[in-house]
Parts: sequence; C-alpha cells; structure tokens
Amino acid sequence: MTVRVQAWGVIAAVLADQDPAGAAIRQRLSNRLGENPGVPERALLEYLLERRQQDAALEGARDTACSAQPLSAVPPHLAERLDALRSLSRISALLENQMLMTAFQPIYGLESRSVVGVEALSRFVSDDGAGAELWFAEAAAVGLGANLEFSALGSAALAAANLPEHLYVAMNISPASCLDPRLPELFDHIELPIGRIVLELTDGIPDDQYSHFISAITPLRERGLRIAIDDSHSSAGTLSRMLHLRPDFIKLGRSVISGVDRDPTQHAVAACMVEFATQIGSVVVAEGVETADELTALTELGFSAGQGYLLGRPSVRPKDWAAWNVPLDPDELRYLSADSGRAIPGTDGR
Repeated sequence: MTVRVQAWGVIAAVLADQDPAGAAIRQRLSNRLGENPGVPERALLEYLLERRQQDAALEGARDTACSAQPLSAVPPHLAERLDALRSLSRISALLENQMLMTAFQPIYGLESRSVVGVEALSRFVSDDGAGAELWFAEAAAVGLGANLEFSALGSAALAAANLPEHLYVAMNISPASCLDPRLPELFDHIELPIGRIVLELTDGIPDDQYSHFISAITPLRERGLRIAIDDSHSSAGTLSRMLHLRPDFIKLGRSVISGVDRDPTQHAVAACMVEFATQIGSVVVAEGVETADELTALTELGFSAGQGYLLGRPSVRPKDWAAWNVPLDPDELRYLSADSGRAIPGTDGR
C-alpha cells in the first residue's frame, strides 16, 4: 500500500467523524487539503506537524483555555494508522534518498590467516541514530521490508567494487524476501558476480514457506549463489533442516563460541558441529571471536573461518578494505586480545 493510499484512508476517517468536538480538527485538515491539491500525504503531514506544535505549546504554556484538541485525543484506531503512515513516510524517504551505506566486516580463513570474505552490514544516515535492526523491523511492519533489504543489497554490491576481487560478500536477507520475484532480477542488474555473493538468512524459515523457499533459491544456487544460515535461528538451525538444505556456510555464534577454549561442554558442541558441517559439505564459520585463546581452540577444532572483533571490526572505509590482503600475525592477535580497547590495524573500531 502506497503512502498516498494510506494518507487518503486516514484523512477520510478523520473527516467522516461526526463528533461536534472535532469540527475544528476537520476544518484545519480540510484547509491543508486545499493548500496541497492532489498531494494528500503532504497535507496530512503538514496537519500533523501543526498539531504537534500546538500540543507542545499547550504543554509548555499550560494554557487550558486553548480550544485545540491534543494529539493524544485522537481515537486509538486512528492513532495506530497515523503511526503506520509516519513509518511508511520515513522508510519511503529513506529509500528515495538512498540514506544508507555499507560497512564490511572481514571473515578470516583460520588456516591461511587471511581474509576470505566479508559480511556486509547496513549503516543508516538518520538523525535519531536508530540501529539497522530497528530500521528493517519498521520497514517490515509497513510492508516495505523487501524494498529496504533489496536497497541494502544493491548498496553492498556497489560498495563491493572497492573490495579485493577474491573475497566473497555475505549479505543479510530474510527468508521472506528470498520469495520475492524481484530477487532474481536484482542479480541481473548488479555488477558483482553472483558467484561472489552469499545470502545470509536473518531468520528461520517458517515450515509453511519452506518448500517455496527451496523452489525460489535453487535456481539461484545453480547460477553460483551461496547461502549461509545461523545457528541462532531455531527453525533454520536444526540439524534435520540443515541436512536437507545443505547450506554452503553454517555460522556459529557466541552461544557456541563463548568459552570454547575452557568449557568442555562448549568444546564438545563445537567439535560436533564441525564434524556435521564436514559431512554435509558446509563451511563452518565462528562468529563473535573475541579472544586469542578462543581463536586457537577454534583453529585446532577445524573451524574453516572466523569473524569477530578480535579479527576485525566493521569498517566503511575503502582504505581498510584494501588492507585485508595482509595475513594475520598471531603475536599481534594475542597482544590485541589482552587490550580490549584496541582493534586490529585496518579497522575503524566501530
């Protein structure tokens, strides 16, 4: 549903209210419509802005004689629609103005001790400082989740032109967006070869969508696309599901990695996952590697790759990305692990 359609819905609901107490509200909204012919969303937003300013003046001056109805007095069902409209407007503006950029976090091959790939992480240009997860959640709530995810994929593919050409690029996407028919078209219009792209699922695959997901993703995998799943998502992380899906990468997070160097149980779980991944032909990646001792244990267990603050923090700077051809120095890693305030050279520390 577009911003304009939702705006007309809210406007119609306000104007249809016959409560005499709301006559002044309806008149002000009608005035805004007259000033913005054919652009109802602008009329509604100007009206809301005026109401907010009036409410602020009321609260500051404590002027009870003012006849304006406070915004909080809007009926709950209309307030919900107004909130949805604001979110829709925010996400639409973000997409239109391309207010996002890409940070890359290095993924190291533990045997070669060199960068083998990166994970693309979205960074949003906004005044409220909201994190990426909040933006994607808000977009999904108003039906623009796939739009925002595809915009992020396009941004990452464009930024990847500055990466060393041998690195694969892991891009986050929801299973729902994998079902969107625009996804194959996206790969036809970006310059990053599909063989360098890894789609990292950000959530589990619902049982009722699993067969559709397989049908949608299989043709892309046949073209060279790879997929990664995270053990933190229960429906995607079950052994039976992974056995059928046979992802190219299995990423194990802090729930497994934390204490792997000193906790026998954690060590045993990690060893079992490495064996399982080997049997189904997947590459196992350790996420959240924070200490040199963890890294040593993971290497000895046979983990193929690692990612985490010890190995490199996300960076938006191409000069950092270019430096990721340099092999890791084990002594430097141990030194930096002991000093949590520092990061490996070639990262921006964010």
